[in-house]
Amino acid sequence: MKRATIDGIDLAYVDRGEGTPVLLIHGFPLDHTMWEAQIDALATKYRVLAPDLRGFGQSVALEQGDWDDVVTMERFADDLAALLQTIEVNRPAVVVGLSMGGYVALEFWRKHTERTKRLVLCDTRAAKDPPEVAAGRLETADQVLRDGAASLAEGMILKLFPQSTITEQPELGEAFRRMVSEADPRGIAAAARGMAERRDMTKLLQQIACPTLLIVGTWDIISPPEEMHAIAEAIPRAQFAEIPGCGHLSAMEKPEAVNRTLLEFLGRFS
Repeated sequence: MKRATIDGIDLAYVDRGEGTPVLLIHGFPLDHTMWEAQIDALATKYRVLAPDLRGFGQSVALEQGDWDDVVTMERFADDLAALLQTIEVNRPAVVVGLSMGGYVALEFWRKHTERTKRLVLCDTRAAKDPPEVAAGRLETADQVLRDGAASLAEGMILKLFPQSTITEQPELGEAFRRMVSEADPRGIAAAARGMAERRDMTKLLQQIACPTLLIVGTWDIISPPEEMHAIAEAIPRAQFAEIPGCGHLSAMEKPEAVNRTLLEFLGRFS
């Protein structure tokens, strides 16, 4: 992985391929490796950038005390814009985000519209958290600081993956546990608090003018297909794709189907 210093954080990122830049933003509490299959598929035609967001994977604070109590979705988006500037990516990017990465992608579009060539939102939401969900995020922050990062994994697996995937693809559960355990508890807590206070983007959806694709797993219980479809209807000329046989982490569960969908979408505008 390559590295760049952004606002006191040593950001680690993958940079592969050539052509139109495609920025892949991972979900919570994961890292860039959730996109391994997409990196391999897209890098044959595009320049793929897959960072670890601050506090996750190999992106760490340069000083032990350089951590905020809250990292907002806007802060993540600004990190990514600064990363693109630092490594001299001067062309607008295709911005792809899954789950929390989708929240960040929407903030990236809002604040850095000129850098957003196309937008892909995977298994995510546009609405802000209702009070009970926001409270749960704060409890998650407290839990991970008290009990460590690995304490989150088992409870989350059952929400993210359908039981059939857990049974038939046990390696996905192991990959998820590894990503969670390698994240800094302070980074997880800060991101959880940031998600709890994120802005409601629903009223801004109609302003998205760039080509947009929404992808969702048929069995996603966190951002269900009907909610994702409503987001697609609110965005002018957005495309919608439902991936059969998977839950919230569609890019990991059904990588070939997601890759086909992404490549078809990107190919229409080449």
